[in-house]
Amino acid sequence: MKTVVCFGDSNTWGADPVSKGRHAHDMRWTGVLANELGAEYRIIEEGLNGRTTTVDDPIYPYKNGRDYIMPCLESHMPIDLVIIMLGTNDLKARLNRSASDIAESAGRLAEMARNSSFGPDEGRPRVLLMAPAPVTKLTELDEMFAGAQEKSKKFGELYKVFAGWSGADFFDAGTVITNSDLDGIHFEAGEHEKLGKAVAPVVRSLIG
Repeated sequence: MKTVVCFGDSNTWGADPVSKGRHAHDMRWTGVLANELGAEYRIIEEGLNGRTTTVDDPIYPYKNGRDYIMPCLESHMPIDLVIIMLGTNDLKARLNRSASDIAESAGRLAEMARNSSFGPDEGRPRVLLMAPAPVTKLTELDEMFAGAQEKSKKFGELYKVFAGWSGADFFDAGTVITNSDLDGIHFEAGEHEKLGKAVAPVVRSLIG
């Protein structure tokens, strides 16, 4: 059985912009991915609301992805593939980060995972770095994410660069899905389905 760890934020956790709750497990992109891949794959959903790449949030503690990625991966080893989709929360105005800094930070996480010994036979796991979909129409989150729309439009090209530098493979979620106009940052159910189905053949191509 192949093991895939999906390391992300609220969009991997399954935050629902419609109900303000959580999508059912089989409706989340990770659940759709598991269904598409079948019983020969074990999909581990490691989503945390508010998780950043490598920066501490002054309002919400324990959200720094850099602090948790290594113990997370070690706890699930051996891992064939790590999928990392983070960066949206780094766009919060209070963190004052450029698109390039965010993409480089995501690439750093990919490098950490890629250079670990948490793969099969204590080797290196494959890593798929996913650029988050661009921020769309912001409503009640407008002030919190001021400037996020323009920055997030650069994610696809920048994440591709830093994926290459880190030795990771790359996928741009924004080529497949769009965030909900209800809040600008989360996926509605239909977009989760699209993403899970789009990622499945990529996973197969990377780890068989």
